[in-house]
Parts: sequence; C-alpha cells; structure tokens
Amino acid sequence: MRPKAWLFVTLSLFVAYYALTWARSLEKRPPDGGDGEDGGMARGAANFGLLMTGVLVGAVFGWVMGGGVQIVDNGLRFFAPFNPPDRTNLVSANVTMAAAMLSMMIVGGSVAYLLAKGRGGWPRPVELFIGFITNFFDTLGIGSYAPTTAMWKAWNIVDDRLIPGTLTVGHTPPTIAEALIFIAIIEVDFTTLVLLLAAAVLGAWLGAGVVATWSRRNVQLGMGITLFIAAVLFVLKNIDEMRGTPVIAGGTAMALAGLPLVLGFIGNFALGALMTIGVGLYAPCLIMISLLGMNPTAAFPIMMGSCAFLMPIASGRFIRKGSYSLRPALALSVAGVPAVLIAAFIVKSLPLTAVRWLVVVVVLYTAVSMLRSYRASSAVTQPA
Repeated sequence: MRPKAWLFVTLSLFVAYYALTWARSLEKRPPDGGDGEDGGMARGAANFGLLMTGVLVGAVFGWVMGGGVQIVDNGLRFFAPFNPPDRTNLVSANVTMAAAMLSMMIVGGSVAYLLAKGRGGWPRPVELFIGFITNFFDTLGIGSYAPTTAMWKAWNIVDDRLIPGTLTVGHTPPTIAEALIFIAIIEVDFTTLVLLLAAAVLGAWLGAGVVATWSRRNVQLGMGITLFIAAVLFVLKNIDEMRGTPVIAGGTAMALAGLPLVLGFIGNFALGALMTIGVGLYAPCLIMISLLGMNPTAAFPIMMGSCAFLMPIASGRFIRKGSYSLRPALALSVAGVPAVLIAAFIVKSLPLTAVRWLVVVVVLYTAVSMLRSYRASSAVTQPA
C-alpha cells in the first residue's frame, strides 16, 4: 500500500478514539426516567433509528471524501465505492476509501448517539448557522476558531471558560473531513507531512492538558491575547496579498529537509499547543510554510492534517475533564461537515481578502471583550 493509505488508516484510529471518548462521556450523566416502560421502548426505537441514520449519512460523506466524487475538467464526476478511476493503485485506493468511510461512519454514529442521549437538547438554528458558516470558510483557508469565538461571544452562547474545549471538540469532525479531502488531492512529501503532523499532535496533547484545567479568568486573558495575535496575522496576510509582489510568496518546494524541517517541526509543535487556547492553526501555518520556502498549496494538507490528528487527542482531554459545552459542539459537527463538502467540491474558491478584513474587525472586538471580562473578574476578586 502507498504511505498515504496508511496515513488514512491511522487517522481512522484517531477518529475512533475521539468518537468513543465523546460517547462514553455521557455514561457519567444521570439516566433519564419518568416516561414508563412503553415510553422508554418508543424512545429506544427512535434513538436506534437516529443512530442508523447517522451511520448511513457518515458512510455517504466518507464515500465522497475517499474519492467517490472528484473534480475532472472543472466538473464533478462520481465513482462507485471501491471502484477508483486509477486502476494502477487499486489496493491503496480501496484502503483509503474504506478508511474514509469508516471514519465518517464512526463520527456520524457518535454524533447521532450524542444527539439522542445528550441532556443539552438539539442544537438551535443560530448554533447550526455558526457551525456551517465558520467551517465553510475554514475549508477555503480562513480558519474557524477566531470567527466561531467571535460569534459565540456576541450571542453569549458558550461560557468563556468552556470556549477552548468546545471549539476543539465541535470542530473536530469537519476538520477531519477537510483533511481526508486535501491529503488525498494534494501531493506533499510524506516524511515532511508526517513529521509536521506529529509535532502538532504532541504540542496539542501537552497544551490541552494545561488549558482544560484553567480558570475562567485565565481563559479570558489567554484568548484575549491570542485573538489579538490572530488579528495581526490576518492583517499581515491581507496586506501581503494586496501587494503586486507578495513578501511571503512562498517557494515551489513540496518537501522540507535539514534545518528548514527542524524549524517546521518546532513551529508546528508551538502552533499545536497554541491551538488548544483557541488560536486557529491555519493562518500561522500558511505563513510558516511559505517562509520555509514551500509552495503555499502544500500548507492545506499540512495544516488540515495537523488539526485532524491533534484535535481528537486534545478533544479527549477536554472531554474527560468536562471542559466543553455539548450542544454548541454538536452544532459545529452537524452543520460543519456538509459545509466542508460544499466549499471543497462546489464553491472551491472565493475572493477572501474582504472576508478577512471583516474577520479582523470581529476578532479585535472579541479580543477586547475577552480582556474586559478578564479585567472585570479581576476587580471582583480583589480584596476590599
């Protein structure tokens, strides 16, 4: 099998860990009651139907991401499952398809289980809207963490202390979908890809263990500062693109070696750790990849793959500590995966500079709001 097929298989194991950890977290919740034997049977049948629906929908999504839908001559072509157009690598293509379908079936089943058993209720329309719009633009390279935080803060949807965990837990399935698509269609040196993915996972594992135990004040201060950093990165990216000749134009390489590879490993480790605070990885990773002389296109499988591998690990730590909000996280997952497919296969690209300027304004407002909340909570805790 090709190395990329093994990467897909490994990702499916990470997905299984994430989904089972999330589903098992509900075992600590008190059991429902009061509806009698008949009511319990009816509800059980409805829950089973919802579970099967989630698994089947996941299978369809996995088929699309595993190569069932491809862009050929600017049009969409559909292929039967396990019948890839490239017949010379049939084993690898079928393993990739199986891993993609299995991954999304696990995600679909776990999300359906959480919708059926969760005590937070079904996601509200505004929460689904946030999940759709943020993951749509995330697929096009904008990033989802900062815009999601801004909208949650504006509509007071998630408690400040729970925002980092809810971002990571909820955005994991859409990010996995992005990774499956872009790792499949963009060829990057396998050694470079794996080392940078491993660096991000290690950074996130260490970072999530710290952030999950933070108080609300620490989260407010950390996110306020990091949102300012995110806004600066958006501004730098926009100014660079508005120049006739970009300063951070990137190179043509699809691989790193020697010192640039070491620097890339250290950089992605830091970005993985910062992501658990609520800083999106996409914009800084794109800048880092370009500065290291790689083709900016190579950033897509690297940054999306990094997030797809690190987020299940970080999510597990947030979930076990209860440092997330269930309903908004489910909304991100339910609305996010369809948004990824629409953006990747139908829209494909948009003029995003104006969108980034809007994001800068919203993110700066949110950063100020976070720091004001931190200052207000600091004043309350000061002795009289």
